[in-house]
Amino acid sequence: MNRIYLITGTSSGFGRALAEAVLERGGCAVLTARKPEAVSDLVDRYRDRAIGLRLDVTDDEERKSAVNAAVTRFGRIDVLVNNAGRGSLGAAEEFSSAQIRKAMEVNFFGAIEMTRAVLPTMRKQRRGHILNISSVGGRVNIGGFSLYGAAKFALEGFSEALRDEVAPLGIRVTLVEPGAFRTGFAGDSNMRPETTIDEYQPVIEPVRQYLYGNSGRQPGDPHKAALAMIQVVEAKHPPLRLLLGADAYQLMESKTREMTEELAVWRGVGESTAYADAEMRGIGGQ
Repeated sequence: MNRIYLITGTSSGFGRALAEAVLERGGCAVLTARKPEAVSDLVDRYRDRAIGLRLDVTDDEERKSAVNAAVTRFGRIDVLVNNAGRGSLGAAEEFSSAQIRKAMEVNFFGAIEMTRAVLPTMRKQRRGHILNISSVGGRVNIGGFSLYGAAKFALEGFSEALRDEVAPLGIRVTLVEPGAFRTGFAGDSNMRPETTIDEYQPVIEPVRQYLYGNSGRQPGDPHKAALAMIQVVEAKHPPLRLLLGADAYQLMESKTREMTEELAVWRGVGESTAYADAEMRGIGGQ
C-alpha cells in the first residue's frame, strides 16, 4: 500500500530527507513548512502524489487546515511525522522566559497538538503510525542543552503513554532518536540565549565549539535516517524507540551503565521508605 505521510518541518533536515525518500519510493506526502516555497520543487516534481502547505505547528487553525487538506486530497493519513522543531544551546539561566516558552511550544506542544489533530482521522481508520522525532538528547542530556532536552524528554514521556492509549485502536507510535546528523540543527535556526553569563562558560563553551565547529561534518546521513524511518513504518512490529547513529548508541549504553550502578547503590535507601505492612500493586494490572 502506498502510504500517505503528513510531515511537519519539511524545508530541511530530516523532514526534507524523509519527504524525498517517501516520494521516490512511490508514496504520497503532505509537505508542510512555515515557508512552503522551500518544498515547491518536490511538489512540482511529484504533482500527482504531493502537496505543499504552510504550517506553523504552534498555530491551531493551520494545524486543522493541514489535516483537512490531507484528508481532502488523499482520503486518509497513514503516517504523521512530528518533525518540526528547533535546537538551542546555552545555560538555562541565560535564556529568557519568552525563549523557554517558545522552545517548548515548537518542540513539545506543537507535536502534541498535531497528534491530537490527526488522531480523530486515525481512530476512524483504525490504523496509523505516529513518528515523533525526538533526539538521543531526549534520553541522555548534558549541560548546554537543558532547554532542548527538556522538550525532548517531555516528548518521550508523552509518546510512551500515547503508545498504550492508541494501540487498541490500531495506531502505532515510534520515537526517533538521532545522534549527530548533517541537518540544520547547528544553523541559524538554533536558538541562542539572550544573555551570556561568564560563570557558565567553562561548561557551555566546549559544547558550543563542538556543535558549531562540526556543523556539516557530523557522521549521520539524513537520507539514510529517512530510509530507516520508512523501514520502521513498514515493519510488522515497529519499535517504540529507534536510535539513529553509532554515537547515539554509545551515549545510551553509557547512561544505562550509569543508571544501573546508581540504582544498585541507592536501592536500599529508596525501598526503605514504604510502610512495613504495605503491599506492592502494579498500575493498571501491569
